[in-house]
Amino acid sequence: MGKRRTAREQALKFLYQTEFNSGELEKDMESFWEGLSSGDEVREFMDGLVKLVQEHREEIDRFIEQSSKNWTLDRMPHIDRNIIRIAVGELMYRSEVPPKVAINEALEIAKKFGSQDSTDFVNGILDRVKKELEKKAASASTQ
Repeated sequence: MGKRRTAREQALKFLYQTEFNSGELEKDMESFWEGLSSGDEVREFMDGLVKLVQEHREEIDRFIEQSSKNWTLDRMPHIDRNIIRIAVGELMYRSEVPPKVAINEALEIAKKFGSQDSTDFVNGILDRVKKELEKKAASASTQ
């Protein structure tokens, strides 16, 4: 498994944990890393993903809700919701990560950590998010 996949998985674990025990971000991240032996590259990428999701959470969540049919964020399983948040954050704010990569990584993580239905659920929402972002980009470029 690659370093970025490991970082995405660690970001998922951290975001999942903070849904139940939210506190001070930097302090919580330090505590999270204390027992782990991942390298600096993994930690740096994971920290960046977590901060990205935390800083843009309202916009990310709003975009997810607009793209999910008949689902509100509070009805989504915690794992799926956080997998989607990470991927949407990458789709919206990390232009160096190709959309296909962000979505494929999310699907692989959903297979590993989610329920039997997670992969299809995550894929459906991320596909709609990707299409909506493409529409926004096309609209912006024609103006």
